[in-house]
Amino acid sequence: MNAIKFLTICTLFVGLISCEEDEVVVAKDPVISETVSDLAANPSDAPNNHYTFFSFEDGVLTTADSASTKWDLAFKSTSVIVNGGVSGPGSAQAAVADGIYADFTEVPASLTMKSDDAEGLAIPSGSGNGWYNYSSTTHEISPIAGKVIFVKTSSGNYAKVEILSYYKGDPAAFDATAVGRYYTFRYVYQPDGSTKFE
Repeated sequence: MNAIKFLTICTLFVGLISCEEDEVVVAKDPVISETVSDLAANPSDAPNNHYTFFSFEDGVLTTADSASTKWDLAFKSTSVIVNGGVSGPGSAQAAVADGIYADFTEVPASLTMKSDDAEGLAIPSGSGNGWYNYSSTTHEISPIAGKVIFVKTSSGNYAKVEILSYYKGDPAAFDATAVGRYYTFRYVYQPDGSTKFE
């Protein structure tokens, strides 16, 4: 084999290796976008005063141990707690932001997340303080439009959540027959640790 042929073969070989390296694509877990309907948050007919646990990775955990890190949020009546600080052994954090759910394509850089602590919940409770308003006239619990909950899970992944209804079946209009403590909410979960939801 003469030197020219040898150099040509080497050049082709190096070119093939370069092409293969350029074409390597790292597979990412897809972003999850779901709506949860009628999550029972200690409804009035429940036998015990318990939270219902939710994991963005696994969904509703009806048998979750509150002393584990396998849940992210827990619901009871109008309270929503995170698995961190005084509420659980995880390191989850959350914050409520003002804005349009669909417009948030990533976690706002200016947002300060926190775990539940002695001073209060990361997702504040009480009418007008967090995600809902309460009417003393009709006794309706109504989600506040333009309130988006951001969550950082114990595993370091992010989600955005919008609570849509507090009543069973997500009724179009509230009346005295509405059965409360049944959450309907939508969320987007980014499982790869990125703060982006696309």
